Amino acid sequence: MATNTNRPISPHLQVYKLPVTGVISITHRMTGVLLSAGLIFFVYIISSLVGGASSYAAMQALMSLWLIKLIYWGFIYALFFHLCHGVRHLIWDTGKSFDRDTLSRYAIIELSASLVLTLITLLFV
Repeated sequence: MATNTNRPISPHLQVYKLPVTGVISITHRMTGVLLSAGLIFFVYIISSLVGGASSYAAMQALMSLWLIKLIYWGFIYALFFHLCHGVRHLIWDTGKSFDRDTLSRYAIIELSASLVLTLITLLFV
């Protein structure tokens, strides 16, 4: 059986460069999963408030760890990223901004806005 060596091959993932909109789409899905996981942590915080003084003190001790603070700020960023991406989808629902340059520009604006909103929250909390 002869093999066709002139056949084009797909580039490997290490060679292929995703466009900005592809990265944003994947990031949106990842932050959605993180938000779902973060809701479990949020329920823990609320239940510790209801659990009394000792439960609240244990939650406060856990929240003072640097890793938990990092996770908390990741959750805040995921919330703002999802908000900005939702606004972008509302703009798409009007049937506008589907050309490639505008899509890439809005993706950069979305990333920047979510980062700025997170930093503003960090400054005022």
